[in-house]
Amino acid sequence: MSVTSLSVVIPCHNEEGAIAGLIAECFAALPEREIEVIIVDDGSQDATAARVLELAAHEPRLRLIRHALCSGQSAAIRSGVNAARYDWVATLDGDGQNPPDQIPMLIAALAIAPAAKVGLVQGQRLGRRDTASKRFASRLANGLRNAVLQDGVADSGCGLKLFRREAWRAMPFFDHIHRFTPAMMRRDGWEVLVAPVSHRARLSGRSNYSNLQRALVGAVDLLGAAWLIRRSGRPRPVLTESPTSEPLLLGRD
Repeated sequence: MSVTSLSVVIPCHNEEGAIAGLIAECFAALPEREIEVIIVDDGSQDATAARVLELAAHEPRLRLIRHALCSGQSAAIRSGVNAARYDWVATLDGDGQNPPDQIPMLIAALAIAPAAKVGLVQGQRLGRRDTASKRFASRLANGLRNAVLQDGVADSGCGLKLFRREAWRAMPFFDHIHRFTPAMMRRDGWEVLVAPVSHRARLSGRSNYSNLQRALVGAVDLLGAAWLIRRSGRPRPVLTESPTSEPLLLGRD
């Protein structure tokens, strides 16, 4: 399957030092595709929005959405996905740790499975450039999440994702859903693929989360996600062949 058009959604909070370079990398990474880059400024208190507006004045494919108050990464992603013009959406973190040149790796992964079944390609970071404590906390959280939800993904917190816009919009929304996207996609009957991606050190600024913050909210969210999966009440998708058209995906709302 070839993704010829793509919306790239980047949630940001106080990332003025990284954002200009990240935007340039996005356009350079996808020269042969019709793309738009949507920056969602989630209540930044620095010059993030000003930097984006300067660039947007000369780049019509660049768009800015602003939240008056910081509403969280999942809310920022939702705003960007709702505004996206294309059927496929890629996301990456605004701190620059997710290299945009890895987006084609996610797209290439679609070739290994029937396109009609795939709702999400989840990036899995190799050689993470984080502190030892952060890597340990992430391994612990991913192990617990996988044991409870059985989503088959080792790194659901990786910001590099590629997904169908309508599949994401159909998921039940809750804060921090960006960390449970694979489980929610599987809940709705979509196949989830995993693609290895590179990782790099933060370009500037500092992390907006601490390990303690992630742990406290993660425990509650994990229970909520498990409840949603158990109570989905949705039939599993069934593939059937149509003699006059592409395969149809039935059994979805």
